[in-house]
Amino acid sequence: MVEEKRFTRATWQIMEQLLEVDNLEDALSGSLEIIVKTLNSEAGAIWFLDTKTDRLSPLFHIGPADISNITVENGLGIEGVVTKTGKSIIVEDAANDSRFESTVFDDNGLAAKTMICVPLNNLHEIIGCIQIVNKKDGSLYDKDELQLCERMASLAAITIEEKGLLVDFGEKKEILAVLKDVIKEFPSGGGVSRVLKGINLEIYKNEFVVVLGESGCGKSTMMNIVGGMDFLTEGSLLVEDKDFSHPSDKDLTAFRRNYVGFIFQAYNLMPNLTALENVQFIAELVDNPMSPMEALDKVGLKDKADNYPAQLSGGQQQRVSIARAIVKRPKLILADEPTAALDYTTSIEVLGVVEDIVRNDGATVMMVTHNPEIAKMADRVIKVRGGKIASIKKNMHPLHAKELVW
Repeated sequence: MVEEKRFTRATWQIMEQLLEVDNLEDALSGSLEIIVKTLNSEAGAIWFLDTKTDRLSPLFHIGPADISNITVENGLGIEGVVTKTGKSIIVEDAANDSRFESTVFDDNGLAAKTMICVPLNNLHEIIGCIQIVNKKDGSLYDKDELQLCERMASLAAITIEEKGLLVDFGEKKEILAVLKDVIKEFPSGGGVSRVLKGINLEIYKNEFVVVLGESGCGKSTMMNIVGGMDFLTEGSLLVEDKDFSHPSDKDLTAFRRNYVGFIFQAYNLMPNLTALENVQFIAELVDNPMSPMEALDKVGLKDKADNYPAQLSGGQQQRVSIARAIVKRPKLILADEPTAALDYTTSIEVLGVVEDIVRNDGATVMMVTHNPEIAKMADRVIKVRGGKIASIKKNMHPLHAKELVW
């Protein structure tokens, strides 16, 4: 009876998500979160079929494995078998299941042991599947839990039919950096505190990725490791296939100078230098910088080049810090709460600059923020919880900065 009530409540929650939420992407990802939580599972994914290539791609996924850039051939693996046949599957022992050798989760940070996989359709044809992986208590999935997943798939089918869902699969993105099984520990009292507990994440070239999470969850620590401002305890960091897991001082200095630009909540401008001089100071550290005046022009502050920080507003100071970050022509720009100290209007101005350097200059930006509204601009949204990747969501239609409201 308790289980029946729990599943009924979950069904109603999914109905509210799918039938009452205007944004279908949010509704589908929210429904997946409900299923994963209700079934006490480690991971889940919603796969969609690209009929042009006959391959499946995960539009939303939850759990420690980053499978964002993975595609699976239709008919292969559990995901492909379910999509091809249209029949639901319960897997009791993934390691010894003859239908596949391994799963995409196994190769990306999560050993798949048990799972449920059900087909997803738009009432006319099968368009993908919903996959739930590993109950946290180690028990097996049963038919009632399978039925709950099938209910979600049916509700999703109705909603997709009514609201329409255009999935832009795009090209497979080129990888810039990879975090693999990253653990970070800090001394604490007589022992250690583990802040990152096995992070697996790929960062792609020319993408805007937003990292969300509560204070203390590890999101800033993760970003600091990517930027070479902190060191991992275990695991690996690869940047363009070069290992920066334990770099020498020389390699670390070169990495921070040539690969990474930083934008902080505190603008960190030198008060005794003008806006132009602040940018020039950074430009002189690298071999092939952008013109400092061009960098200021890109952030709309060419006419403030001779002003000192004290003569600039908070938003203008932050834009100078962005100019300072892009003048090096870095491959990766890391932004830690860049709008936290700004009002709404000024925040939108700053985010507009960030949007421009991603969409028009081909930069990769990784931004940590507490503001979920900013995530609507991103290509992908990474949620960190308790030192692990809680979920990853692709935005099919990222908003422009000027469209954000909070």
